[in-house]
Amino acid sequence: MKSDRRSFIRNITLGTGVVAAGIPAMGCSRTIRDEKYSEIRESASLYPEMSFNMSGYAAPPLERVRVGFVGIGDRGAGAVQRMTYIEGVEITALCDIRQAAVDGAQEILRSAGLPVADEYVTGDNGFMDLCNSGNVDLVYIATPWEWHVPVAIAAMEGEKHAAVEVSSARTMDECWQMVETSERTRKHCVILENCCYDFFELLTLNMVRQGLFGELVHGEGAYIHDLDYWHFNKPRDERMTDGAYTRMWRLHENRRKANVYPTHGLGPVCQAMNVNRGDKMDFLTAIMSDDFTLKHRIREEAAEDPFFEQFLDYDMRGNMDISLIKTAMGRTIMIQHDVSSPRPYSRIHMLSGTKCFAQKWPLKHIAFGHTVADSERMKELEQMYTPEIVRRVGDLAKQVGGHGGMDFMMDWRLIDCLRNGLPVDMDVYDAAAWSCITPLSEWSIANRSNSIEVPDFTRGAWKTNKPVDLTLEGGGTTGVRNLVETSADHQLNV
Repeated sequence: MKSDRRSFIRNITLGTGVVAAGIPAMGCSRTIRDEKYSEIRESASLYPEMSFNMSGYAAPPLERVRVGFVGIGDRGAGAVQRMTYIEGVEITALCDIRQAAVDGAQEILRSAGLPVADEYVTGDNGFMDLCNSGNVDLVYIATPWEWHVPVAIAAMEGEKHAAVEVSSARTMDECWQMVETSERTRKHCVILENCCYDFFELLTLNMVRQGLFGELVHGEGAYIHDLDYWHFNKPRDERMTDGAYTRMWRLHENRRKANVYPTHGLGPVCQAMNVNRGDKMDFLTAIMSDDFTLKHRIREEAAEDPFFEQFLDYDMRGNMDISLIKTAMGRTIMIQHDVSSPRPYSRIHMLSGTKCFAQKWPLKHIAFGHTVADSERMKELEQMYTPEIVRRVGDLAKQVGGHGGMDFMMDWRLIDCLRNGLPVDMDVYDAAAWSCITPLSEWSIANRSNSIEVPDFTRGAWKTNKPVDLTLEGGGTTGVRNLVETSADHQLNV
C-alpha cells in the first residue's frame, strides 16, 4: 500500500505534469473536519522508514554550480541578480510561463557580462524539461506556492538539488513527498528562508550557541505585513500574467483559513532551539480571528471595477492567526500571521532564555535579567558574537541587497555549501517541519483550536542529529566575481 500510494502521487505530479496531488479545496472547511485528523496523524505510516538521513549530509562538492531558475517574478528576478555576484555560479537555465520575464532575466545576465542562459518557456509544465536537462546542478524555485513541490520533486528526480522559496509545501502529503524524494535521491531540498540570515537573527543564534541565553524557554516569530497593495494589484493583460502576483494567486491563497506563511517567524526560532537536531516540535494549537478587512476590500474594488466581481463569493481568511507549539524538550513557540490589518510590519523574532532575552520588533534590544543592554553594551555584543558569515560577506550583502542583505547571505551560503561539500543549513526536514504548520493550523482552527501532533519527519533522528555550524569552519572559500560592469556594485570582491 505504501509503494502504491507513493507511486500514485509521483505519477500524477510528474508523469502528467499536473499539479493535483494533495491540494485541498481552498476555503472548504469540510475538508479539514474531524476525519482529517487521522489522515494527518497517520501520514507518516504511508511513507517508508528513513532510507537515508539528509541531516548533516554533505553532498559531493561542485567546483561550479550550474543554476536553473524556475519562476522569474519579483523573487526569482532578484535571485538571478544576486547570483550574478557569486563566484563559482553559472546561470544556465531560465524558466517561466512569460517570455517577458525570461527576457528580463537575460538582460540581467548581459548587464553582468555573463552568457545568456537556455530558455524554457513552454507553459505551466516547462519546468520538466529544465529539470531533466543535463546543464543544471541546482534548481532555484520561486514560483507560486502550488508549484513548489512539483518542481522540487522533478528537480530531485532529475538528479538536481532543489532550493524552494517559502513556504515550501502546502499540504502534509507534499511535506512527505519532499522528504521521501530527498532521502531516496540524496539530493538536497533546501527551504529558502531568508529570515534565518538576517543580522540580528544570526547574532542571537550565535549567542544561543555560545551559551549566553542559558536554556531557551520560549520563542516568538511572525509575519505581520499589510499586503493590501499586492493583493489587489490588478494584472494588466488578459492572461493575468503581470501585476504583483501572477493570476492573482496570493489573493486566492488567502481563502485558506490557516497560517499559510509560517516560516519567516518560525525558521529562526527553530534554528535557535535546534529543532530536528536535539529537539522537535511536539504538538500545535491554533486560533484565527474573523475577517474584518479582506472581504470588505473585495467589495470596494468590485464596486469600482467589474474585474473584482469574480472574488465576491470568496470566503476569506481572518486577519490574525496565532499558532502555539510545544516542543519535546518542553519549550514553547508562538507564531503569528496577519497580512490584511493596517499596522506596521513585524516579524517579532523573540527569544527568551534562563539568562538572556532578545527581541527585534518593534525595538531591537537584548536584556540580561531586568536590564536592557545600552548602546555601548550592544556594540560589545555585536563585536563578540557576530558570526563569521556576517564578518565575511555582511558588508557586501548590504550593498548587493535583497531585504537589507539577508537574501544575498542566504544565496551565498547555499552556493558555498554546495561548492565545498558542506551540510546545508536548512535541509528537507526543516522544509517539511516548518511548512507543515499550514495544514496543522488549518485543522486546529477548523476544530475549535484543538491540539494536533506535529509529525516527526526525521523519524527519531532528531535525538542524535547535530546542529549545522554557521561559523564556516572548513568552508567559506567562495568569493564574489569581479564583473565587467563599470558600476561599483559590479566590482565588489572578498
